[in-house]
Amino acid sequence: MSNPSPATIAPAKGKLGVLIPGMGAVATTFMAGVELVRKGKSNPVGSLTQLATVRLGKRTDGRSPMIKDFVPLAKLTDLVFGGWDIYEDNAYQAATNAAVLGKEHLGQVKKFLGGIKPMTAVFDQNYVKRINGPNVKTGANKMAMAEQLMADIAGFKKANKCDRLVMIWCGSTETFTKPSAVHATLAAFEKGLAKNSADIAPSQVYAYAALKSGVPFANGAPNLTHDTPALLDMARDNGLPVCGKDFKTGQTFMKTLLAPGLKSRMLGINGWFSTNILGNRDGEVLDDPGSFKTKEETKLSVLDQILQPELYPGLYKDLYHAVRINYYPPRGDEKEGWDNIDIFGWLGYPMQIKIDFLCRDSILAAPIVLDLVLFMDLAQRAGMRGIQEWLSFYFKAPMTAPGLYPEHDIFIQLMKLKNRLRYLMGEDLITHLGLEYYD
Repeated sequence: MSNPSPATIAPAKGKLGVLIPGMGAVATTFMAGVELVRKGKSNPVGSLTQLATVRLGKRTDGRSPMIKDFVPLAKLTDLVFGGWDIYEDNAYQAATNAAVLGKEHLGQVKKFLGGIKPMTAVFDQNYVKRINGPNVKTGANKMAMAEQLMADIAGFKKANKCDRLVMIWCGSTETFTKPSAVHATLAAFEKGLAKNSADIAPSQVYAYAALKSGVPFANGAPNLTHDTPALLDMARDNGLPVCGKDFKTGQTFMKTLLAPGLKSRMLGINGWFSTNILGNRDGEVLDDPGSFKTKEETKLSVLDQILQPELYPGLYKDLYHAVRINYYPPRGDEKEGWDNIDIFGWLGYPMQIKIDFLCRDSILAAPIVLDLVLFMDLAQRAGMRGIQEWLSFYFKAPMTAPGLYPEHDIFIQLMKLKNRLRYLMGEDLITHLGLEYYD
């Protein structure tokens, strides 16, 4: 396959609307941060699109442009924000309640955030048990709700004079579900919307409305959302990029850093025990067993797919892996992720690794949201449709083609991401073989 011409990528002209279901801690931290960066008051730490470089050609060529100068991304000044939430608080009130950012930051963006008011949300108590709010839509069925969302999307685009839109789910983790017959085809899904099927979650209604409106969709939570045949076919047929799921921020980020290193040295692992305490809305939602089950599935899958116990049974086949999440209100958004790892080395001698990651969930997630928004818009303008596996770098449970296992090694994920950018711009891919320096 020959590299495409950069000329085939439509330019990033006009405003890019960012629509977010769930205007809580992550969303408001993202919005506030972008505005502070735009005002020259802060730096976008954690964002590849704003701070990272990409090497082009040989190491001796000295070509390492910034990603934002290499690929035609939307400018931060062109971003416009909107979204939905079950609470009526504007973005400033929501950010104040979330208590992620201090007064020294929120005070500088109070007017900006205060002007972002949430639209009424699609909500179903059966999918999120621990919270409820008054700012919700009503309608005859879920199709009526989807049509209301599509009207919201069209109205936002017109009111803000946006050229393009991207939707990214930053809402709560929904209860664990598996695909059913209603998710098998688009016809079955639309019939299920009209019949108010209990198997269709609110996040799926948002994804449907986005794809029906020609808007790329990314999922930042572990819910079953657009990763079903019905909505994936819809995305491909409509020429829309999609990606997900579950932002890779704290403890799982650490696992995708450390596990590849242990495996690279063929060191064995007997057990990996992980526990978390957090007190934000996410912690409250995950206090429900159904929502925790959804999160647990993505957090547990990472090690198995990195370590490949079927290939290395003597090192990883009997690994005991446990994950716990505990709601602890005093901690707020300042999550603590603690890991105990029992490893073994030469001749089977045991060793231990302890990790205590005192992280800030929303601070780690905000730059992920920014990068995904900009990269998904780039993918749309480049004519890329369906699952964008090159964005696996940002997710705990990366979406892949059916039957294809996801790549969780963060260093391989980064290589895939940068090679995709090189490919888009007609540059040679980098294999790291290095023979050209010695022949």
